[in-house]
Amino acid sequence: MTKENGAAYLKERETKSIYIIREAYYRYRDKLALLWSMGKDSTALLHLSQKAFFGRIPFPVIHIDTSFKFKQIYSFRDRLTKEYGINLIIARNEPALKKHICPEQGRYRCCQALKTQALKIVTKKYGLKAFLVAIRRDEHLIRAKERVFSARDENFRWNWQNPSLEMWSEYSEANPGVSGHLRVHPLLDWREIDVWRYTKAERIPILDLYFAKNGRRYRSVGCQSCCQAIPSTASDIGKIIAELGKTKIAERSGRCQDKEKAYMMQKLRSLGYM
Repeated sequence: MTKENGAAYLKERETKSIYIIREAYYRYRDKLALLWSMGKDSTALLHLSQKAFFGRIPFPVIHIDTSFKFKQIYSFRDRLTKEYGINLIIARNEPALKKHICPEQGRYRCCQALKTQALKIVTKKYGLKAFLVAIRRDEHLIRAKERVFSARDENFRWNWQNPSLEMWSEYSEANPGVSGHLRVHPLLDWREIDVWRYTKAERIPILDLYFAKNGRRYRSVGCQSCCQAIPSTASDIGKIIAELGKTKIAERSGRCQDKEKAYMMQKLRSLGYM
């Protein structure tokens, strides 16, 4: 077994992530929240946050609900909210939903209205200044430009051309004191396979959408209208891990490709997209 397959490697990842979570809480306390999509990464982050505070998550957990999620996501959310004792906030951009904004009108417009604007609404309502977010560098080349502690301005814009300096475990805030908010990324240096190995080792609950049925499964989960199942026979976590060791298919290949293009994703993220 190689180092990157071993328990010590996962423990190292876990320890670093818990340190980052605790550091964010130390700095922001009642102005901190965790963004939870019910996907594998943010559910792993939820589990890490629970471990960081000995079974109790001391800050609210936010679900940005576009209303276009898989029905399995809602039942999974409700079950884990009860099991984990989560202070759940469901954020929706009701004015946009009343105008029937939907993916068919264009993914850029839909993501901006139903995700970014919904986050702006809940940020203002609860006076939040920092968010724990479960993105990883290996997901997308634009996310590879991120920092663990990443500032957004008052309009949620991200200055990706001038990121903050981060060396070893010294994390600095870009433009400290700015009137915007901070994104904190405890899983930034994890890989997709790390998340699955950790999920298996820790027995973290997972959406069954990730498991193959009739020769297909979802590798990345979001809005139902923007996700496609990929060919796969991986029907459990062990088989998913084995599959990832051989595949050359990108993790987000099942997402709508207009949104996944480098320019479009960079534009969305620079304006506040998760």
